[in-house]
Amino acid sequence: MAVLQKNHRRYDLHEELEKALNRVDFFRIFHTLALRFGFGHFGILQLGNENDACMLSTRLVLHDLPSGLAEEYDKRHRFGDSVVYRALHASNISSVWRADDSTLGSGQNLLSQLGFELLLCVPVSAATTGVRYAVLFLGDGEDIEQAAHYELCYSAASAFDYFYRATLANKAGMGLTPRETEILKWISHGKTASEIALIVSVSEHTVNSHTATILKKLDVVNRTQMVAKAIREQIIQ
Repeated sequence: MAVLQKNHRRYDLHEELEKALNRVDFFRIFHTLALRFGFGHFGILQLGNENDACMLSTRLVLHDLPSGLAEEYDKRHRFGDSVVYRALHASNISSVWRADDSTLGSGQNLLSQLGFELLLCVPVSAATTGVRYAVLFLGDGEDIEQAAHYELCYSAASAFDYFYRATLANKAGMGLTPRETEILKWISHGKTASEIALIVSVSEHTVNSHTATILKKLDVVNRTQMVAKAIREQIIQ
């Protein structure tokens, strides 16, 4: 993981973030953050495309929600229809929601459907790819104060940056180079080797060579499996 410059401030999280190596370490960090600010639970979700037919359980990349809660929610509701989901796509500003907020809508009230009273959403993104995520804090406490809101947003953004670079980036790339990822994206759009060669200004032989390498790195045998696994592993959208 790349070393941050010394002028990056992590405040109370500095030592914990520097020592964090895996998902278990970051689970503890985010769980502790939630409790410190009066929330009972946290969740980190990948936003994806706004119009995707998405489920909450498949978007969560790390969370401490009660076992089976997200899956039960998905049986009855569509996460993509919720006001919170649409708001996360519409703005990069952190937001606070309460279950009794009339703007949530009776049929699209994510909080009531999950059984919580308060939700704080912190939009974040991957520094290297720009893929958008959100850190969620959920609980039943009173509304959060402004100073605490600011502090939690900064801490969540700092923790996510470390989490992405230490774990998600390694998974998302699967060892592919930027050129291989670019070719993979064009393959997913149905382009042939000759068409991709013209698009990226290389020879068709080079495209085929890259394609063979991608197949080997993803451990698949054909283009269909390659694209399916790349989408499943969130290498491409």
